[in-house]
Amino acid sequence: MATELHETIFMAKQERHKNLFLNYRNLNNFPVELLKDEGLQFLERLYMKRNSLTTLPDNLAQKLPNLIELYLHSNNIVLIPEAIGNLARLQSLDLSNNALQLLCPEIGRLRSLRHLRLSNNQLKCLPPAIGDLQDLETLDVSMNQLMSLPDRLHRCVSLQNLTADHNLLSHVPRQLCLLHRLNQLSMAANRLTFLPLDLGRSRELQFVFVDNNADLKGLPSYLYNKVIGCSGCGMSAQVSEGDLSEVLGEALGEALVGLPGEVKMVGSETENVVPLEELAMRTLHSIYHRRSTDLNLLPPVSLPKSLLDLLQFPLGHCHRCSQAMFTIIFPKLFPLRDTALAGVHRRTTVSFVAYCCSSHCLRTFDLQG
Repeated sequence: MATELHETIFMAKQERHKNLFLNYRNLNNFPVELLKDEGLQFLERLYMKRNSLTTLPDNLAQKLPNLIELYLHSNNIVLIPEAIGNLARLQSLDLSNNALQLLCPEIGRLRSLRHLRLSNNQLKCLPPAIGDLQDLETLDVSMNQLMSLPDRLHRCVSLQNLTADHNLLSHVPRQLCLLHRLNQLSMAANRLTFLPLDLGRSRELQFVFVDNNADLKGLPSYLYNKVIGCSGCGMSAQVSEGDLSEVLGEALGEALVGLPGEVKMVGSETENVVPLEELAMRTLHSIYHRRSTDLNLLPPVSLPKSLLDLLQFPLGHCHRCSQAMFTIIFPKLFPLRDTALAGVHRRTTVSFVAYCCSSHCLRTFDLQG
């Protein structure tokens, strides 16, 4: 086996191969033949699936500087060296089915990266630097132990496909709704209780799968005309928080479990007055966005940082008129079983929830309009 490996690498060097297949070789260590002398300067794609590697060499980028694709699926890799960030041309990195517990922040230096696959590892968090991958199109972090996703993930402006099934996620950062190229979002089999108000507002997002989140009982009404998966949702006996059930009714109260902490008031059809704080936030937001100004460049405003952050990332936008909302919502419930989708989604008790900015929008909202 060693002789065959040596000959394969020798031939690749002699003939300046761009692709090298070293799958199923029972390798415990990275082959030193790949790193001798000048390495393989012409190599663009390296396949090393289903071996027993535990790490990568620090001088990988120095010896294989033109790597575009690196496939390390199904090894025993525990740690990725910081030098991984030196692979300047790397576009595709597959580290799925390994033993990763930590991802180094230097991963954010792979500015050419388009596809990152990290499924079936032991990751408990992702580094915020992953938000620096502005060319990233595919991110698969399914089957890990993630409890949250980085808020900065919304900076991956090219992201089209995000898969985070089978983790421990309890919420989805509302900043993800700013990913205007995102076409498919899959977060099945997590611990989700609530989805961002604006999820589905982007026309580009067409596929949303949240199956088997038993405590998730409400879907934003924006998802009504999307391809959705919600089998097994709303099947738990979870009781709504506080006195929401008494005020809004049991079904609506359960659908709103997990509301963001910034929500200070849940309005109804009979409430025609919007609180002054909410009106002020809407006015400031309108002024700032009319000027298309970065909030970080504005002169100081006498508002707490939490409210300044909220100006940049509102709770959501009215499902009726698109008005930004900050501290108050007017929700309207549409049980899925009462919609045209009832025959498609059977094993679920979820409802669509329209989040409106006023009692007028609440009264006039039509799910199928």
